[in-house]
Amino acid sequence: MQAETGDRVVVETARLDAPRRSGEVLEVLGAGAERHYRVRWQDGHESIYFPGPDAHVELGS
Repeated sequence: MQAETGDRVVVETARLDAPRRSGEVLEVLGAGAERHYRVRWQDGHESIYFPGPDAHVELGS
């Protein structure tokens, strides 16, 4: 996954009763295969996120 500042990260869920979560990429950290992101999630909290195979990017405007 390659996201840029302003893009939206969407994380799908494998559980039927759990909603997908999404957030805005605030900062790109690391480089290459070690890229990770500071994300503000839809509930307002921020975290450092290391994307897994369940994540994809929706391009920002």
